[in-house]
Amino acid sequence: MNLSVSIGSLKLKNPVMTASGTFGYGEEYAEFIDLGRLGAIVVKGLSLSPKEGNPPPRIVETAAGMLNAIGLQNIGIGRFISEKIPFLRTYDTAVIANFFGDSVDEYVQAAEKLASAAGVHALEMNISCPNKQAGWCVFGTDPKVTREVVSAVRKKTSLPLIVKLSPNVTDIGLMAKVAEDAGADAVSLINTITGMAVDIRTRRPKLANITGGLSGPAIKPIALRMVYEVYKAVRIPIIGMGGIVSGEDAVEFLLAGATAVAVGTANFVRPTAAAEVLDGIMNFMEVERIEDIRSLTGTLHAG
Repeated sequence: MNLSVSIGSLKLKNPVMTASGTFGYGEEYAEFIDLGRLGAIVVKGLSLSPKEGNPPPRIVETAAGMLNAIGLQNIGIGRFISEKIPFLRTYDTAVIANFFGDSVDEYVQAAEKLASAAGVHALEMNISCPNKQAGWCVFGTDPKVTREVVSAVRKKTSLPLIVKLSPNVTDIGLMAKVAEDAGADAVSLINTITGMAVDIRTRRPKLANITGGLSGPAIKPIALRMVYEVYKAVRIPIIGMGGIVSGEDAVEFLLAGATAVAVGTANFVRPTAAAEVLDGIMNFMEVERIEDIRSLTGTLHAG
């Protein structure tokens, strides 16, 4: 069976990757899973300078998922290039660098530095971040701002550019089309959904940040709906994510329109989850006698 898929000019040996922020920089999971089996490793979100993130408590378990308010803690692009890439380059697996910024200029600088590093095969822009230049609105919730930041980054790199969309919008299809028109080679969705949890005894929020991002199986139906809507709006590949814990979950996303999938919160529960998802996809294809995984994308019978 053929499992290979393409994200822009990047060819992956299979469609299973890890979701940014759930797999560290890859090395942390190497003793649990064969990194060489994955289609791609998407590393923890990177910024120009290291970030300490939010104060604890910053993770809360919820029904069928989790809330996190990590605050994008990371070691910074400089240390990632010098300390983490050498290890990742020992594997025949694509490395996708997720990055973010507080301004358009920071996004551009981050993209330039990552694109110049040997061993980075694609970039994933997290546009679910506040924009200082626009009164702290989130880049990914304003079409005009999204177009500006994606266009600016597109001009500075020839690497495949993936735009990670915010689900906290009214029309996800519109935002995906804006990203496509601005030069994105692919879009990934969905990012976490804003939520909160309350301690009824202390009458205080369980997260120090008050709100956080909800992920896990609880958001899968929403993620599937948004992937389906985006598939109808754009022609570029879609990387689907949100509550994927099995091969069957992944196939649902492919049928809804995804070209590839990312495993996220499941990695915290089972470090081997991504490999298990790949095995599940292969088993489905064998049972259903499907020879090419690309024949699944967008074949949902919704009419």
